[in-house]
Amino acid sequence: METDKWIELAMYTLPAVVTGGIAYLMMQKFVNLDENRRKFQLLRDNQKQALPIRLQAYERMALFLERINPLKLMIRVAPFSNDTVDYMNLLIQNIEQEYEHNVTQQIYLSDEAWVMVVNAKNAINQNLRNLAADSEIKDADQYRLKVLSSLMETESASQLALEFLKSEIKDFI
Repeated sequence: METDKWIELAMYTLPAVVTGGIAYLMMQKFVNLDENRRKFQLLRDNQKQALPIRLQAYERMALFLERINPLKLMIRVAPFSNDTVDYMNLLIQNIEQEYEHNVTQQIYLSDEAWVMVVNAKNAINQNLRNLAADSEIKDADQYRLKVLSSLMETESASQLALEFLKSEIKDFI
């Protein structure tokens, strides 16, 4: 008689346990699905807000690269004396000021893009120093001509970095 009661109890309990387990699993899936949907919505909203900021950072870096291009830099910054070293220092000082003004944009750029920008700045500075060390150059005007002629021979580092920025923007737009 007692085994009959256990069997009867099991017959009532087993379907309830199975139904409860299935309901728990379904609710768990529903909660996970809802949580994932909310995360996706939040991520999408954040990207909507971040995209204009990132684009603005890329625009500012493009402007920076254009401004430190030696050709445009020399048009904008005229020598104040005939001394080659003074003019070179003035050009490098302008580049460094532009860099310091835009350094915060690195948080919106990819690591590769920021490395390209910094490398372009450093390459231009180094090129300006190397050309100023030429003993044949006697004054700032000759220095300007030497910088211009070196730009005709090779592509500017700022131009290479700018091309990289453009290609990267195409990837995330």
